[in-house]
Amino acid sequence: MHPRALRLGASVAAALVVAAGVLTTSPASAAVGDDDPSVGAASPNGLVVNEVESNGDDTDWVELRNTSSAAIDLSGYAFLDDDSSHEAYVLPAGSTIGAGGYFVIDQVSATAPGFDFGLGGADTARVYDPAGDLVLRYSWTAHAAVTYGRCPDGTGALVDTTASTKGAANDCSSPVRINEVESDGGTPGDWVELTNVGTTTVDLGGYVFRDSDDTHAYTIPTGTTVAPGGFTVLDEQDFGFGLGKADSARVFDPRGDVVDSYTWSAHAATTYGRNPDGTGAFAETSAPTKGAANRFAGVVTAEAWPGGPDERVLDDEDTFTGDLSGIDWTTSGSAAGQLWAVQNGDGLLYHLVSDGAGGWAPSNADGTELHYADGSGTPDAEGVTVTSDDPGAVYVSTERNNDVSSTSRPAVLRFATTDGSQSTLDATDEWNLAADFPGLGANAGLEGVTWIPDSWLTAHGFADEHTGAAYTPATYTGHGDGLFFVGVEGTASVYAYALMSDGAFQRVATIATPFSVVADVQFDPTLDALWVVCDDACSGRTALYEVADGAFAATTVYEAPSNADRTLANEGFAISGVCSGGSRATFYADDNDTDGFSLRTGTYPCDSSTPGDGGMPGDGGTPGDGGTPGDGGTPGDGGTPGDGGTTPTPVPTPGGGSTPAPGDTAPGGSTPGAGASPSGAPVAPSESSLTEANRGTLTAPAKARPGETITIAVGTRYAGQQVHVWMFSTPTLLGTTTVAADGTVTATIPADAPAGEHRIVVTAEDGTVLGWTTITIDPVTGALAFTGAEGLGVGAVAAFLLLAAGAGVLVLRRRRGTPASE
Repeated sequence: MHPRALRLGASVAAALVVAAGVLTTSPASAAVGDDDPSVGAASPNGLVVNEVESNGDDTDWVELRNTSSAAIDLSGYAFLDDDSSHEAYVLPAGSTIGAGGYFVIDQVSATAPGFDFGLGGADTARVYDPAGDLVLRYSWTAHAAVTYGRCPDGTGALVDTTASTKGAANDCSSPVRINEVESDGGTPGDWVELTNVGTTTVDLGGYVFRDSDDTHAYTIPTGTTVAPGGFTVLDEQDFGFGLGKADSARVFDPRGDVVDSYTWSAHAATTYGRNPDGTGAFAETSAPTKGAANRFAGVVTAEAWPGGPDERVLDDEDTFTGDLSGIDWTTSGSAAGQLWAVQNGDGLLYHLVSDGAGGWAPSNADGTELHYADGSGTPDAEGVTVTSDDPGAVYVSTERNNDVSSTSRPAVLRFATTDGSQSTLDATDEWNLAADFPGLGANAGLEGVTWIPDSWLTAHGFADEHTGAAYTPATYTGHGDGLFFVGVEGTASVYAYALMSDGAFQRVATIATPFSVVADVQFDPTLDALWVVCDDACSGRTALYEVADGAFAATTVYEAPSNADRTLANEGFAISGVCSGGSRATFYADDNDTDGFSLRTGTYPCDSSTPGDGGMPGDGGTPGDGGTPGDGGTPGDGGTPGDGGTTPTPVPTPGGGSTPAPGDTAPGGSTPGAGASPSGAPVAPSESSLTEANRGTLTAPAKARPGETITIAVGTRYAGQQVHVWMFSTPTLLGTTTVAADGTVTATIPADAPAGEHRIVVTAEDGTVLGWTTITIDPVTGALAFTGAEGLGVGAVAAFLLLAAGAGVLVLRRRRGTPASE
């Protein structure tokens, strides 16, 4: 909660409240949330804003440094971004920063407390002392490519750094890196490729290149440059000496300091290159890529967007109010189709139609206000989709109830509408997935949602990680005719769910992504693929996932269109199912309403000679009567869930899902049993295959909680390979995924995992054990991570009221609780 100004009569002094280990003061002259642009990023006591991460680390954070010679007590200091209606994060008692030390104010995560709002592309970091006075203030207008940090550390101006150094001295070194080395007679000879991991072009004039022999030195001529993310090649014919089979490549800046180096002991069969470019470890490439991005066997490398180079504005200025987040395309009576969109801060649903001249506008200009089933609350609407089995409804994914903005409520809501013509809508159904994501931050929930028909999933051999067998729709009674896929911001992963008509749910798949944030997901039946979308945290990249060996795996990663603004907060993505003139329209929803515009369009190539697929799911039915999907008959027909008595009632699991009881027979006579292993399905490793020889060859957190997503380091030698992740004692498949370029995979601990010691095992596609380690599952306490002064609780309120008793009129300064729009 906000520390509040206590305004009493002239004879009453300011009160101090101490509760739950948090100290706050309440002077009449200052309050957390008050702003003063004249306050800078350095305080007279030596405290400075030293580094800011707002764009794509595990969490957003602000690093403080103490440039004085004495420790500073930060207990009771409060932190806010530029929105004073957010709940200020109050640093707990015992927060100190030593002389010359660092202190990180971090965003809440599944394992640590912190602030529960995001830092945007244009935002402000504000720090208040216990008296409510603003003591530090730093603003930026766009995300840093890396971080904003002081160079020199602690004293210099805040600039884009070379590398993120959370809790340590800033990296103000040259951003030039050796990216690829040819030492065995390339074209026209040996060569070394340099790249720039910074944000501004670097003049390489005066830099010196050497091999392992100090007498071999080549000074790079003035005027030679390397652009951000670009490549510059030094050729043997220029530097005048060859590179040996056991040699080094070294680059020095004009001052003589080593910028980067790489040493090898044998020629590569191709070349040695960084994976990923500029930042990753060196490995043998799949082929030389002189002056271009490196390529590696089995690794999906980001490639240029194949469609048009532009993202063109579609909406009139100020049509929306600033945080349009999710978008979905479906067919309609118009050849252009129709769009559904949601706005998260005020929980609005928009129905958009084409004007026939290239523009789009809402048919419901003011939007439809969304509420929970009882008519209360403001759902933080982040994603939207329609389904073909329930054409009289729209489904919305949310992070929380904005009226209780510090509490996580990751949910899918159903609203009965065909055109959004209602002024308000109450949800007819809610599937609250919080039990599957304990500790998930309130601003880290369900960003995107899409729906995939069961018929498509079964035809493509989709596997059910819950049963360990081929996906069988009849396993999940009352779930309708398809699965919902949700993108979760806090885990940067996608999850498939069966949502049952009685409110139960069951996770069916977990899909890791190469992104730091999942902003939206979109099923594309034209490509037989799933789009996974990142926003400005990944410079607008998107990925296509296809089903292989039962699991969705990334097949293509695209850069943003070449002329697009990569800083746009495109949190929503949709693609038309209509091919016209060799392209399909793409749509982007900009959460920041940049320059007053929220809706943009681009193009993606298609074959106009090939008949279309009829559009996206949800476009082919006649609007129903608002019935719940999966009710035993045609959506909206009022049928009773279930099959009339022939199917056993599902038994709820601790995670909120629904699982057939042991021995139950699923509809249609199929029994999903423990031993079911369709062709291509992963086979669990045996106990005897877990030996001391393969123990410890991978690393994972020592502890985790049910529902938590963990990162497992398998090793860069497996980068690009598909692996299976298991948890023992009883072998449980956590997922099938592709090892990232840094040698890691992610997996989510089952929500019903019992407390105690388990083993995490990773196997290759052929079942070979790549490694295993132990992990302890902590019991679920039921409490979300502590978020600032929200933890003060009833005791603090009671103490506060006691202090106020008999002291005159107590007036609390309140602000409207508008949630974050990140």
